[in-house]
Amino acid sequence: MALLPEVKKHYGKLKLLINGEWVESSSADIRKDTNPATDEVIAEFPVATEQEALAAVRAAHEAFSTWKDVPMRERARMLFDMRAKFEKHFDEMTRILTQDHGRTIGESIGSVRRVIENIESACSALYGLVSRNEHLDQLANGIDEYLVWEPLGPFLIITPGNIPMHAWSSFVPYALAAGCTVVVSPSHQDPVAAQTICEVAQETGFPPGVINLVYGGRQINKLILSQPQIRGLGFIGSNRAGHELFALCGQLRKTSSINGNGKNHLVIMPDADLDNGIQWLLRACFGMSGQRCLGVDNVVVVGDIYDEVKRRFKEAAKGMKMGYGLDEDVDLGPLTTREGRDKVVEWIDKSLADGAKMVLDGRSAKVEHYPNGYFLGPTILEDVHVDMPTAKEEAFGPVAALIRAESLEQSIEWINTKTNLGHSACILTQNGRHARKFIREVNVGNVGVNVGIPQPYAFFPLGSRRESFVGTAKSRMASMRLFMDEKTVTARWV
Repeated sequence: MALLPEVKKHYGKLKLLINGEWVESSSADIRKDTNPATDEVIAEFPVATEQEALAAVRAAHEAFSTWKDVPMRERARMLFDMRAKFEKHFDEMTRILTQDHGRTIGESIGSVRRVIENIESACSALYGLVSRNEHLDQLANGIDEYLVWEPLGPFLIITPGNIPMHAWSSFVPYALAAGCTVVVSPSHQDPVAAQTICEVAQETGFPPGVINLVYGGRQINKLILSQPQIRGLGFIGSNRAGHELFALCGQLRKTSSINGNGKNHLVIMPDADLDNGIQWLLRACFGMSGQRCLGVDNVVVVGDIYDEVKRRFKEAAKGMKMGYGLDEDVDLGPLTTREGRDKVVEWIDKSLADGAKMVLDGRSAKVEHYPNGYFLGPTILEDVHVDMPTAKEEAFGPVAALIRAESLEQSIEWINTKTNLGHSACILTQNGRHARKFIREVNVGNVGVNVGIPQPYAFFPLGSRRESFVGTAKSRMASMRLFMDEKTVTARWV
């Protein structure tokens, strides 16, 4: 296997996309973007000024007046063309995502493939509108009634640092399919990846102002959302920021889809297939260095298999190769930012102070040739009680907490009552009765049976619950309800 070449060593000063043009920002606030594996600067990017943010809003508003009336077949053709552009640039996009985010090249390949699947799903959602328009003749004497769906207008789309491309595709293609326009405000953690995906999309030839990109931040995002032309928000990020924006959406009477933090569980039953299950567990707990919305923090082991699970899990985790994700042999890359790594180390330290015990310590991990990278090795804790903060607060790093349980019923009760978060939960079992009980009773939005990551395909919504989601509609396929509203027409012609 090879160390793949970087697309570029340095991507220069990034620009804003406003009204179809890549423009230099006049902002004095210029930030640095680093490669997480090397700590080398790979780009500079501006935090947009208020005037630039408002210009993007105006562009999206003006573009909406014509984009909403583009015939459905023409919008579908452009989405199919955009899909082709992503296929064309697939290889370089995966390498840029690895270089900017830190994940392995295999994980980047999966992420960009998900982007393409979301574009395909948006096309199907667009054609699906035909069957959603209901018409009833002769509802009453001489009266017909029918239902139509109409796009709402420009939307603000805020994407996170952990899935900069995947999150973009969870909203933007669907907004365009619906006839809406967007202002995208990406995380500051990996702006090269955010710019790349908009550059590839723009190659399709969308009219000016349909897609706009500004590097915002808390105040700029609030400013954009507060503009009367912006009709709603698509957001993936932290609960703190998301719930604050949700409150603002309520005050402004705007629609929203807000996906936040998780605290996810994987329950291992005594009859589980551990030969495969341990591999699923590695991906669930340590994939993307633990920076995953549906990743697993709590590993709940039922019955007398605890010692075997612990032994096999530890040995498998110790065998994971750490390094630069462009090395095709690497299993675990760095965290995306140094600050993120420091927060996870602090979380581990606090867990130990609260009584957790160390099974495998990744805090002092060293990676040959990459001494300055933001690496944290696989870390496994035990003696974790469900009432400890460790079992309730998201680590967002490559950390797993082993928890003993007496029964499936006890495991389900813990998942449903010990945290207010509801992204996902998985069960490893060969017993159909146990699986069915788990599926029906666990109060989360994404359930897995004999999988480590219950990631829905693009044509299913991301079904999170409780405080992990607030808003009008879920993301992906379900976001068509976010971007459109029904209109009923009752007509008498006789």
